[in-house]
Amino acid sequence: MNEEVCEIKCFDAQKVQQVQNDLLVRDTLATSQLFKVLSDERRVKILYALAVQETLCVCDLSIIIGATVAATSHHLRALGKLGILTHEKVGKMVYYKLENPLIRHLVTDVLILNKGEIGNGIVEENIHLQN
Repeated sequence: MNEEVCEIKCFDAQKVQQVQNDLLVRDTLATSQLFKVLSDERRVKILYALAVQETLCVCDLSIIIGATVAATSHHLRALGKLGILTHEKVGKMVYYKLENPLIRHLVTDVLILNKGEIGNGIVEENIHLQN
């Protein structure tokens, strides 16, 4: 027998209906697109860099992620299309920053989770997040 599968078919109609109703008003497509964009390691590095430094130019980010400026710009455009980033041109420089503080928390929390620190109750003290 498989311990991960119910042996009989039954369901809690109230719980199922509640979740189905909740999903009717949630934008699951946009959420899945967000996670698709975040599935790229370099984009996660960009978001982490912007979470801890607030604003960086494309040149800074290209060095941080180990990519060309052109490749970095491509990643920034993908993140910008979802409204995750904003940018400002100052003279000949373009500076990027996170648009939504929830993204800052998402990226840093997931990185902490992957280090196994959330389950152990350890809080990473070196990350000072700005709201």
